[in-house]
Amino acid sequence: MVIKDYLLAPGPTQVPPDVLLKMAEPIIHHRAPAFVELFSQVREGLKYIFQTKNEVLCLASSGTGAMESAIVNTLSAGDKALIINGGKFGERWGNICKAYGVNTTIINVEWGKAVDPKVVEEHLQKEPDIKAVCVQASETSTGVRHDVETIGKIVAKKLNTICIVDAITGLGVFDIKTDEWGLDIVVSGSQKAFMLPPGLAFITMSDKAWKLNETSKLPKFYFDMKKERKNHLENQTAYTPAVSLIMGLHTVIEKIKKEGLQNVFARHAKLAHATREAMKALGLKLLAPESPSDALTAVYAPEGVSGGDIVKTLRNQHRMTIAGGQDSLKGKIFRIAHLGYADQFDVINAVSAVEMTLKKLGYPVELGKGVKRALEILGN
Repeated sequence: MVIKDYLLAPGPTQVPPDVLLKMAEPIIHHRAPAFVELFSQVREGLKYIFQTKNEVLCLASSGTGAMESAIVNTLSAGDKALIINGGKFGERWGNICKAYGVNTTIINVEWGKAVDPKVVEEHLQKEPDIKAVCVQASETSTGVRHDVETIGKIVAKKLNTICIVDAITGLGVFDIKTDEWGLDIVVSGSQKAFMLPPGLAFITMSDKAWKLNETSKLPKFYFDMKKERKNHLENQTAYTPAVSLIMGLHTVIEKIKKEGLQNVFARHAKLAHATREAMKALGLKLLAPESPSDALTAVYAPEGVSGGDIVKTLRNQHRMTIAGGQDSLKGKIFRIAHLGYADQFDVINAVSAVEMTLKKLGYPVELGKGVKRALEILGN
């Protein structure tokens, strides 16, 4: 009988025991000196992870709150945004803009593919009035990694256009050089590679983005980043913060610093490579073979097997939670995450559980074949 629960979904992700223990400590008051000192260290640590000299603002919300903040703090009704729509979360950029009366030009990208940066450049040339380009670093619904480095450098040439990046499942997984690549706004969330429960969102803005903030006329109160930045500079937040999560965040930052960013990226790359190769060894097809994100692996269910049944069997019989497909991919794929508090044995467990599940569902799998391939990679 399985007596453990395994969480291998792309958010929320596993939380390390020492982080859980830190959050279980007696809560401190958010206006007391103890919080001021803690938050000062958290602010500097976030800059390290975001690879930026600019302030990283910490919000009590999900990552979508930071996405909304990026729009309402830089644009006005009637402004134009260029949206890279290659999945559910690219689609979300368009929905947020629509809610606030921001006009959009949509680049529809086949799910499982990455956008061609040249197409972005062509749109900017044709429509010089575009004020923002919105893109995912890692599209969680498809497991695709977009080339935000090239896109950021293209947008950086435009004096009045900013590059807004949803790095919610990308930051802390693979290299994202916010300042060096000219990324004007980068957002993320706590429940991914930050190894925390849901409830915190992060946003950093460049000088170029802050200049647009001066002319932005969209309504904002809770998500007023100018007010938030003023308070952050005094090691406070504008409104009541998620104190226990910030206590846990401090521990997470120290863990990431101890491992080192480049080692964190290398670990994720190895786990992702092993997972992809193991799935291929089982005869399965990857959704994003050309531009995969190291945060998660999206896999087509084999012919005659429902992706939904794979997810349900893993959950109900093996107590392992992964993710299924969304919208047009519902029932067609399953998604295994390997980000944050993940190591080689999480991958081995995931691959072996997938093998057992496929056999249970009637797919002629050779047990151990995927595990063997994963071990060959992870053992080196």
